[in-house]
Amino acid sequence: MVRTKADAKKCCTTSETLALPDVAWAEDMAKLTWALAHPARVRIVRLLLNRTSCMCGEIVEEMPLAQSTVSQHLKILKETGLVQGEIDGPRVCYCINKEAMAKLKKLIADL
Repeated sequence: MVRTKADAKKCCTTSETLALPDVAWAEDMAKLTWALAHPARVRIVRLLLNRTSCMCGEIVEEMPLAQSTVSQHLKILKETGLVQGEIDGPRVCYCINKEAMAKLKKLIADL
């Protein structure tokens, strides 16, 4: 398809000029959205959001993935702060970090 200058003007016209976000904002946004850049991590977050208490082994039971793969995804989610893990005897229980989730929602709303 051949595009003309008129087509480009239609596409690129905006009623307001948005300021370039500062570096810290962009880094926070990139870090938190990267955590959700894999479908398995999106599913884990959604699973945890639907629970009122921490989950341990049930995450592996809910996912069509090997335990080691789920653990790797949980590690990434913990490193970015979206998920918290607490040791409960021989198990680790996971839940959503509500502050980090609120921050992600605000960053996306401010986009």
